[in-house]
Amino acid sequence: MSEGESPDLTELAKRRGFFLQSAGAYGGVSGFYTFGPQGAALKDNIENTWRDRFTVQEGNMEIDAPTIMPEPVFEASGHLDGFDDMIVECPDCGESHRADHVVEDNTDYEEAEALGAERVGEIIAEYELVCPVCGTGLAGQAIEEFNLMFETNIGPGSSSPGYLRPETAQGIFVEFPQLAEYARNQLPFGVTQVGRAYRNEISPRKSLVRVREFTQAELELFIDPEEDEPDLSAVEDVVAPFYSAEAQEDDDGEARELTIREAVDEGLVADPWIAYYLGVATEWYERIGVDMDRFRFRQHLGGELAHYAADCWDAESYITGDWVEIAGFAYRSDYDLSKHDEYSDEDYTIFKQYDEPVTVERPTVDPDMSYLGPEFGGAAGDVADALETLAESDPDAFRDAADDPEGDGTVTVEVDGESHEVPVGQTGFAVEEVTESGEHILPHVVEPSLGIDRALYTVLDHCYREDEIDGEERTFLELPAEVAPTTVGVFPLMDRDGLGERAREVAADLREQGLSVAYDDSGAIGRRYRRQDEVGTPFCVTVDYATVGEARDEDEGEPGTVTVRERDTTAQRRLPIEELPETLEALRDGDLEFAEL
Repeated sequence: MSEGESPDLTELAKRRGFFLQSAGAYGGVSGFYTFGPQGAALKDNIENTWRDRFTVQEGNMEIDAPTIMPEPVFEASGHLDGFDDMIVECPDCGESHRADHVVEDNTDYEEAEALGAERVGEIIAEYELVCPVCGTGLAGQAIEEFNLMFETNIGPGSSSPGYLRPETAQGIFVEFPQLAEYARNQLPFGVTQVGRAYRNEISPRKSLVRVREFTQAELELFIDPEEDEPDLSAVEDVVAPFYSAEAQEDDDGEARELTIREAVDEGLVADPWIAYYLGVATEWYERIGVDMDRFRFRQHLGGELAHYAADCWDAESYITGDWVEIAGFAYRSDYDLSKHDEYSDEDYTIFKQYDEPVTVERPTVDPDMSYLGPEFGGAAGDVADALETLAESDPDAFRDAADDPEGDGTVTVEVDGESHEVPVGQTGFAVEEVTESGEHILPHVVEPSLGIDRALYTVLDHCYREDEIDGEERTFLELPAEVAPTTVGVFPLMDRDGLGERAREVAADLREQGLSVAYDDSGAIGRRYRRQDEVGTPFCVTVDYATVGEARDEDEGEPGTVTVRERDTTAQRRLPIEELPETLEALRDGDLEFAEL
């Protein structure tokens, strides 16, 4: 069992088919899990509720990109150079460990990753921390960077390296030019994706919390930063717990419950778009069964912030005895699109039409190549490009060179680290008046990125219940009906006298209604209830003698009725069989409460 796992939940998950470590027949593979029948169904339902909220209700489009992408994509995105974790190797047993996790697990330091490798090494020495496997001291061992991407080759040989994607986002970013056309080049527009991602974790642990293959649900919202604003009215009254960077640095700091509007008005959440999606996510997490008393939004500390982000927040849930990140919300500015615009042959801008044409002064250069060629040889083309860039960024450099009577009349550009001086008269510098109807802009990106596996584990942990019914201990999952793997269990009171046949007919009718049904005629009826309770089935239907019109006691119910049982309270109601499909559908969708029956 992984450190921090709940033994009861882990045992139930394996026994009832939620999840189990993969390839157990071959000793298992750390960091890889197989979702069993119940887990796969629960996972699908969680994904579908996410699609409903973040794709359908938000009016976004969804794509499904490959999980393997060529190396240049990750060179542009920065993953080749910067997607690293801190690793420390035990000098005795040779096991490798996340250095920041060693610190977090054995000291009061939180978010040690933000401290940097040098400081983490100092803490390991200061606290005399040891290898979690064999107990050998780790002080003085090198803290190295380990790239988390899985590498492969595309096609035979090694001439075309590729990587399993570490996030689904790049599959959206690289296709932006075509996606913008689908959106008729109108901002804002959003693109979602639900799919597998891969990270070669140094030390997978805590069951589904830290794995090497996982499912992400991500939205990339492309906006015009100067004009586009969210409609906060839709979520302004949503209350959420905010754990600010200031509170984290205070020994007694705690999360504060604020409405989304209050968080924006106070300046706690710097960007309204981030605040909007924090509100949307709060409602969604509550919808799928997350206990909001064990949930918070944590602001990134300064050392955690990506270089392109001014403010980031994580959604965290309290599971496995600790707060665990289950989602991230970042304002990525134009970083991603600018990188792909620079590295690829495509244009990643969008043309922004002005309300009315405007006349502007446009600095231009027309270098004399008959001069640049002999003067700079093979670097002439690069010098010409550098002159064009300089004219756009600093036209005064050309004006000053031309107007300075004591100067040498040259402008200086840099190519590959080497400075080159060019007489201003050879640059063809001029300022023209042009009328423009618009401009090309690089959209900015707002990104809510959610982990489906961690959300699933959170839901199981938060919905796990134990109680006593009729003197017998019971374990059940209080899953919302919308996400429960099975909506209804159908049982014959006993499999004889035509009850089994009628119950199978009822199950078939409910399946035709689009409900997920489990049929069970094995064992005592109480045991069958308990089995469905353990997998979170919200309702059970029992077919008895009254159902087939052969009631043997007036208390058994009206002819043509069935018993419907609710999981959480174990309350039961009699219901006409012809009303059963529509009633159960309404109960599943939240349009009807069981108490109203």
